[in-house]
Amino acid sequence: MGPLVNLILLEPSEVSDAGEVTLSDGRAAHMLNILKVAPGDQVRLGLLDGPCGVGAVQSIGGGTVALRCAFEAGVPSRPRVDLLLAVPRPKVMRRLWAQIAALGVGQIILTHAGRVERNYFDTHVLTPECYRPLLVEGLQQARDTRLPNVSIHRRFKVLIEDDLDGLFGSERRLVADPAAARPAGAAVREGMETRTLLAVGPEGGWSDFERGLLAARGFQPVGMGPRTLRTDTACIALLALVHDAMKPRV
Repeated sequence: MGPLVNLILLEPSEVSDAGEVTLSDGRAAHMLNILKVAPGDQVRLGLLDGPCGVGAVQSIGGGTVALRCAFEAGVPSRPRVDLLLAVPRPKVMRRLWAQIAALGVGQIILTHAGRVERNYFDTHVLTPECYRPLLVEGLQQARDTRLPNVSIHRRFKVLIEDDLDGLFGSERRLVADPAAARPAGAAVREGMETRTLLAVGPEGGWSDFERGLLAARGFQPVGMGPRTLRTDTACIALLALVHDAMKPRV
């Protein structure tokens, strides 16, 4: 059995001008076998990078589901957190794609670092054919439609010194560091409305040279305790902390 889908995501090109779509792939199988839909039922829908809505089941048969769609006027806002991530081992990266999308990021900036094996960049896990379906899986879990932008950079120094300002403006920049005294949540709460770029290093940590480059470009070290964590654990925990700190307080 596949992961639970809380939102059926559609490509805009799949929906006719009359708002109709017929599905016969894994999404149809999910509706038929998990949701147990019947004609007249409604399911939650979303257009990738577009609005959410509902689909009324018109007919089923032969493994297909025909829907008539009605979408909301507004589009969900893009998450105000971006992630700069030193590329982890391929099997770890494969696990992370869906989880990052589910937690919510506007863009994923993947980079090399001194403790990253160069052959990681040649793996199929970094190809759109692999990661795009996994990102969609995460969005469907979280009921979101905004697909994160992905960029891959093999040269860390060039990324930080030359390319980063074009990808991310002058808003808050944080770098995860187990030795940092300042908690990540506290740093975010100082300016909740500010867009945040969170940098997470490789398993062995950033080198002194890399930390210096990040500091020179405005990255502030933040932590969540003294423990050194695996990349996937640190990434998920930090994203959750940042999002929680951004929530308005009653």
